[in-house]
Amino acid sequence: MSQNYSKYEQLTRYLAADILKNKKSFSWRRIFVRCIKQPHHRYIFWWRIASYLYSTDSHFCKSRARKINFSLIKKYSIEIMLGAQIGEGIRLPHLTGIVINPYCVIGKNVRIRQNTTIGIKEDIGGTSVLIGDNVDIGANCCIIGNDITIGKNVVVGAMSYINKSIPENAVCYTEKTTKIIIKT
Repeated sequence: MSQNYSKYEQLTRYLAADILKNKKSFSWRRIFVRCIKQPHHRYIFWWRIASYLYSTDSHFCKSRARKINFSLIKKYSIEIMLGAQIGEGIRLPHLTGIVINPYCVIGKNVRIRQNTTIGIKEDIGGTSVLIGDNVDIGANCCIIGNDITIGKNVVVGAMSYINKSIPENAVCYTEKTTKIIIKT
């Protein structure tokens, strides 16, 4: 982060980018109205609140954050673990089956589609998955490995399995070589 923002300023900046799409200035009223009118924004709103509470030093706030996140997992079937660092402007077009490990660092303006898993292979300390800015991850993708870096402006095709780093400005997909045979 190039500027030193307080955690609260960072929360409001992220909510403005995620929910208001930076088209209007931040206000809690605008955020609440948008979440009421467009329910698909509710998940990211509550996850940002839980993530903010989890980042504090208070045991009570961390406990509240875990309860909020558990409720979100039950309601939306999305498991973005607390501790994952997600930049502003995250887009989750379809709220189904997304799993993100707490050791992930995800950049700005990333789009993650349904049934995608992002995580580490084994917890050996100091491992993480780094995803750059403006990355578009297709449906049913699996990004798993230790110390993987996906560069900026990358497009990951649907149904891809990624276990290696990808350079910036690339298009990546898993070639489907199996033939579909239909017998009647």
